[in-house]
Amino acid sequence: MSNPWQNEIRRIAGLVLAGVLIGALAGDIVLGLLLVLVLYLFWHLYNLYRLARWLREGKKFQPPEASGIWDDVFEHIFRLQQRNRKRKRDLRRMLKRFHKITVALPDATVELRPNSDEIEWWNNAAARYLGFEYPRDSGQRVSNLLRHPAFLGYLHRGDYEQAVEMPSPVDENITLLVRIIPYSGNRRLVIARDLTRIHRLERTRQDFVANVSHELRTPLTVLTGYLETLRESADIAAEYADQLRSMQLQTDRMSRIVDDLMLLSRLESEAPRADAEPVMVARLIDSIANQARQLSGDSQHSIELDVDGDLCLRAHEAELYSAFSNLVFNAVRYTPAGGRITIRWQEAGGVPVFSVEDSGVGIAPHHIPRLTERFYRVDPGRSRDSGGTGLGLAIVKHVLLRHEAQLEIASEPDRGSIFRCHFPAQRQETCSEALNEKDNILKSKASVS
Repeated sequence: MSNPWQNEIRRIAGLVLAGVLIGALAGDIVLGLLLVLVLYLFWHLYNLYRLARWLREGKKFQPPEASGIWDDVFEHIFRLQQRNRKRKRDLRRMLKRFHKITVALPDATVELRPNSDEIEWWNNAAARYLGFEYPRDSGQRVSNLLRHPAFLGYLHRGDYEQAVEMPSPVDENITLLVRIIPYSGNRRLVIARDLTRIHRLERTRQDFVANVSHELRTPLTVLTGYLETLRESADIAAEYADQLRSMQLQTDRMSRIVDDLMLLSRLESEAPRADAEPVMVARLIDSIANQARQLSGDSQHSIELDVDGDLCLRAHEAELYSAFSNLVFNAVRYTPAGGRITIRWQEAGGVPVFSVEDSGVGIAPHHIPRLTERFYRVDPGRSRDSGGTGLGLAIVKHVLLRHEAQLEIASEPDRGSIFRCHFPAQRQETCSEALNEKDNILKSKASVS
């Protein structure tokens, strides 16, 4: 037992003894004990009153003076008060620092109230980029102030994994990347970052690539013409056959790079076309497979098809050809002679899927996330020897993005690779319906003409 409780037991024992003595003198021990008990109870009630008054008023910093167990109670409560006051001071300092930090953030930050779209707080950047004003917009629903369809869909969808882009309501020339971050269970932060400078740099890069590619076409055409003339000259061709062949190969390779750069620049800069038409994918794959067999040549790859001839896709045929041919031709380039390549076009999991499987050299896992980057090469020497430009998978990625599709890559070193293109179900069509639609379009055009 602690000392206060020992003292209290001694106090009780003393009071009991005093009650017995008083009762003995008065001739009634019970009466004496009852009198002592009343006095002891009154003492406790008095200290309870002092405790309640101290806690209620909260003005006195020091606890009331007391004796016995109540002195220990007052002391413990006083220490708890001190710790609580210290915690509150620390919390206030932390909150002040937090608000200073968020106010200083370059990104617009808006705090929403629990389980609500109402605005509770925002920083200076939010006022600058989103046009919020205090006190006018305090307590307003954020959906009433930010009415861009992309943001409203993102806000009400509840899936905040991916951010959305939208123009600033203050200045349409400013592009914002908006992300919603849930925290503390039922609270949310809306964070908007200015992407205008990044977009301008990206546009400058795209324009530079497009302009350089376009300007390179003319000198490459001239070089190709002169090389053909020199190779047709018997005397020169006989003496410099190896040099001319090497020059021709490198000129052809540079022409392919320029063509791929121009195609990639167009895919990145142009908005997806709205005039998609039904594409006979089976026929397109058959044409690509024939070209792949020619590219294989002496390597004699086994190229097998597993194609649903009645499965068509609403898309842009030229872009599909670029994506599918790059995947198939890459499989031919990176599969050893005599290897197997399987091209599939089937419905899987309710969506149309195009896949290319090979028995080639495979790809280490750490390379896979970067395969769709421009000019990224797993083995630079092998890629150049095979005639690849390093842009094929970047083209595939952008074509699929324009068709709302996804690229899946599965590969292991020395065990081959599988590239799958998953298209959305709403683009799927049966070829019989597609043929009827095309016939109707042709008839309508003929009647108009």
